[in-house]
Amino acid sequence: MKDVETLIIGQGPAGLSAAIYTARGGIKTMLLGCDPKIAGDYDIDNYFGFHETVSGKELIDRGVAQAKRFGAEMLCDRVLAIHFDDTGKYIVKTEKDEYRTCSVILATGVSRKKPDIPGVDKFDGRGISWCVSCDGFFFKGKKVLVAGEGIYAANQAIELTDYTPDVAICTLGKESSITPEYMKRLRELNIPVIEKSIKELKGDDTLKGIVFADGEELNAEGIFIALGDASSTDFARSLGIITEGNFIQVDRDMKTNAPGIFAAGDCTGGFLQIAVAVGEGAVAARSAIAYVKETCRGK
Repeated sequence: MKDVETLIIGQGPAGLSAAIYTARGGIKTMLLGCDPKIAGDYDIDNYFGFHETVSGKELIDRGVAQAKRFGAEMLCDRVLAIHFDDTGKYIVKTEKDEYRTCSVILATGVSRKKPDIPGVDKFDGRGISWCVSCDGFFFKGKKVLVAGEGIYAANQAIELTDYTPDVAICTLGKESSITPEYMKRLRELNIPVIEKSIKELKGDDTLKGIVFADGEELNAEGIFIALGDASSTDFARSLGIITEGNFIQVDRDMKTNAPGIFAAGDCTGGFLQIAVAVGEGAVAARSAIAYVKETCRGK
């Protein structure tokens, strides 16, 4: 396990801006995240200081170089989970490693993914859940599914075995992208991966069963949504951080209601623009620097 003072999740404008400020402020900084969406073939005309059109890739490349110049470490690694540590710090689990950190800045943008499951809104909160850490306890000993095709879904399914041995993964008709290492762990825990789509959810007040597209039925009382990669909102919910819809609630200093956890950029809502994300990243970094110096240094 590696120790850092601030761990930033997301390599977009907000995350890079935060990394520039924390690293330049003398804070041991780790930034995790692969190429953000903006790093593609996007033309940007309205960012301050560029009198000519700049590509998203060029803007991100400049931010990466600047953050590295001040000593920020960066890795392309997917974060799977964040948990409280009994020392007052946080344990961040990734696909490749684990980190202990004093503070976390969430800056992965906003997830707009919604599962392609008929009736999902009807059972949201009544069998449909988005957070194993929050709701796993309520499904002790029950049959549950995790909806998702990647290692985020695999990790959520593995965590669910702390509450029930009867867990399966449903890819919703997509091809599984779960790595061989995680597939081995799933087999060891008897967690099957079902590559079928869901046609119908059954139940009155709460979820009682699932009908797959081929007509097969499964008596399941819970579905945990874990599509694609985990988003900032997913991490926030798992930590008990207040959210509103897909957005994380923060104060003017980009602080969440969890000590040492900050958020910046699109995941906080508001005006979803690069200039705003960069500014929020700087504010979140200032708050994280103060928190590290006041709370963790010397301990």
